[in-house]
Amino acid sequence: MPSASRHLADLRAPDVARLITDRSIFVQPLGAIEQHGPHLPFNTDLLIADHVATEAVRRVGEELDVWLLPPLAYTKSNEHAWSSGTIWLSATTLLAVLDDIGRCVATTAARKLVFFNGHGGNSALVGVANREIRLAHGLMTFLAHPGVPPDQGGSSPADELGMGIHGGTDETSIMLHLAPDLVDMTTATRNVPESLADNRYVRFGGAVGFGWLSNDFGDDGHIGDPTVATAERGAELVEQAVIAFGEALAEVQSFELPVS
Repeated sequence: MPSASRHLADLRAPDVARLITDRSIFVQPLGAIEQHGPHLPFNTDLLIADHVATEAVRRVGEELDVWLLPPLAYTKSNEHAWSSGTIWLSATTLLAVLDDIGRCVATTAARKLVFFNGHGGNSALVGVANREIRLAHGLMTFLAHPGVPPDQGGSSPADELGMGIHGGTDETSIMLHLAPDLVDMTTATRNVPESLADNRYVRFGGAVGFGWLSNDFGDDGHIGDPTVATAERGAELVEQAVIAFGEALAEVQSFELPVS
């Protein structure tokens, strides 16, 4: 694999004009510093997004001319604002930060910016930011995830009834693979809001969304079943995410606007 850094921050000023072209793609990982129940660390979303983005770019970055921006740790986590230690930006602040990032990217020759989002609570706002940046700065903008959150149409293990959205089986499995020293499985408990399972519309991933805070579903603040998580499952999920993001970047590279 190529050994040259694909991190924009590692470049020197003259390198930007020499290396960044209208073919270049910038990737901005987005994480969060927020409670993840009693068993996972605050940096779960940040660690996952940064790892998957870094590994995908390591594999395909030179071929596709992809450059990594430093991960953004603080994002919109106010569904966890009740938990001391959660550090979050308001929606207004994060929208302004994302716009500032787009404005700065637009000063280079690159024309494409991908937000690689590890925290589902950011998704709607990043969708808004994508259009605002497109309009204000002319960039082509994209939103990708390590895995689509279950409440946004993604899947979770059947035993979680489609509601393993925060600190559940898959997220805990990934952390057991990436950072087992930060996971305390002795405190892991199942917490699935089974009363929502029979709802046709108003449920996680249903046609009718609802505003929620993580402690609406119990004092521990997680939603899912981490008790059956394994590092082996986590390794499989990470590899799938890396491959999928690499493939997505290939499509980003060939994507052009306007589309006829």
